[in-house]
Amino acid sequence: MTLHAVHVRDLRPHDPADAEAVVRVRDAALPFMITTVGGVAFALDSAHPDARYRLLLAETADGQVIGTAQVGLAHDSPQPGQSYVNAYVHPAARTRGAGTALLRAAEEHLAAHGAVDVYAWVLDEPANRAFAERHGYRPSRSSKFQRLDLAEAALPPLPHELPPGVELRPASAFAADPRPLFEADAEATADEPSDVPASLDDYQRWLDGVWHDPTLDHELTSVALVDGVVAAFSAARTDGRTRYLSAMTGTRRAFRGRGLAKLAKTDSLHRARAAGYTEAFTGNDAGNGPMLAINAWFGYEICATETRFTKRIEGAAR
Repeated sequence: MTLHAVHVRDLRPHDPADAEAVVRVRDAALPFMITTVGGVAFALDSAHPDARYRLLLAETADGQVIGTAQVGLAHDSPQPGQSYVNAYVHPAARTRGAGTALLRAAEEHLAAHGAVDVYAWVLDEPANRAFAERHGYRPSRSSKFQRLDLAEAALPPLPHELPPGVELRPASAFAADPRPLFEADAEATADEPSDVPASLDDYQRWLDGVWHDPTLDHELTSVALVDGVVAAFSAARTDGRTRYLSAMTGTRRAFRGRGLAKLAKTDSLHRARAAGYTEAFTGNDAGNGPMLAINAWFGYEICATETRFTKRIEGAAR
């Protein structure tokens, strides 16, 4: 099949078949992440207008969706002109032009809206790296996907007694006022290693885009408090069935070095197992030694590497 036999279009909002196709492609191409029909629709509906977010589908002449891409501007970055495209092609449909068609449409869209640099996460396999390099992308930092057999793992026990002043609560305990969690998330995000730094400074946007995300499980997200103040948290996303993802584990600067992130994550994993989840996933920047060490301590094993590739597109397609 030639490139011209692949058509790229936007996801049709509120079309369950389109959302289901995105889930099918992503689950096959990157099975270490959590993708749900509700999460796909939510990402589109809650996207900030400044992100110019699009969810593209690559479709064959007979209407089969074989690829998808998330495209947008990093509007929350303090550095202007940053953008991203994360494209996925079903493994059974590679070399049919879907990836090239998605990338072309994405770059044209981003350049038209002022993008200068575009970043793309690429599963670190020879064919994927070669594809990115052929299209002018160059490798940057890497991230490690990790998996834990939650049904069989010997999880570290929770302490019989917590340190003085420390308590554990689920995120659902903050339903009436999640702002303390927003403040902790903003501080941890600011210190997270990244090519494109992000700044969480809009509480309402955080509520709309993070707190209300249907994949965020408020009961399994654990929060460690010290003397009533949110000190650390471990955010959990799930597919609502068997798969659990540690989306972010962080500690506020004033409380670091006390093992509170490990405590929150231990609590979250125990909650997840009790709720019937059997597979746990997480991901860390390859340079984030402390979190990689914590996850190894839990029993996570590295199952794949993803590398972020970048390309300058300033002036393209204008």
